[in-house]
Amino acid sequence: MLAPLDNETIFKKVFTDNEVFQQFVKDLFDVDIVVSKIETEKKFDPPIANIDIKLDIYAETDDHRFVIEIQKIDYDYNFNRFLNYFFSLLIEQQRKGAKYEIPQTVLGVVVLTRPYKINQITGEPIHENVMTIDFDPRNLADERIKLWRHKLLFLNPNAKYKKDSTPKNYQDWLDLFSVSINQKTKIVLNLNNKGIAKASKLAEYDNLDPKTIAEMKIAEEKKAMISLIENESKTEGKIEGKIEGINEGMIIAAKNGITAGVSNDIIRIMTGLSDSQIDELRKQIE
Repeated sequence: MLAPLDNETIFKKVFTDNEVFQQFVKDLFDVDIVVSKIETEKKFDPPIANIDIKLDIYAETDDHRFVIEIQKIDYDYNFNRFLNYFFSLLIEQQRKGAKYEIPQTVLGVVVLTRPYKINQITGEPIHENVMTIDFDPRNLADERIKLWRHKLLFLNPNAKYKKDSTPKNYQDWLDLFSVSINQKTKIVLNLNNKGIAKASKLAEYDNLDPKTIAEMKIAEEKKAMISLIENESKTEGKIEGKIEGINEGMIIAAKNGITAGVSNDIIRIMTGLSDSQIDELRKQIE
């Protein structure tokens, strides 16, 4: 059985492997790359255009031709934020260059690991498993004029959006995410793809060391608290046991976290409550 790739720890463990990363990029963008260093939680100093972005996974190719970023998103489906991060990488290159040229091709992948509800400007819902943005202009006949290779790709592995017309190079990876996230999904993975095979091996529960398992559980607690905070952050009115100066929704989320068995450390990080305030809430619940 595979550990879930919507878990931050497992996602980074799998996609910081060179073989997996390079095959993932090859299958999605049809480019052969070689990377020697893959970074996580990538930040830039100083911040780009006063925006302090943080990228889940980031790498530059050894030949300096490509910059690649991969984001796993299981909350806050704000498409403007994804675009903001992508443009920031383009700006970072111009900041380092003497001319307006952008010497490196920027490739981005956003993996949407939780069902979402997003509407187009027209009001129509988005029900797609693969979406792509390129930055080439088009003429009045809607013909693409090839100027740049920059591309931003969205993968949505939610099984209900699966399409028979999806190309195999995309579907193989969507299947991997689906199988790992939804343990009951009966899909045969394409293990002839060396990237899929390596990713599956890395994500196997039996191959996880104790440290990774512990970190995986902490990541799950964080995700649970994010969900609780999302549900309660808009709570209105007074609640029993209000703590002065703290958002009421955070208190309810903290109480729900306590009931769900989330540790004080995670509740404190996610809500801003102190240990003494959390202990006070524990006494109220008990």
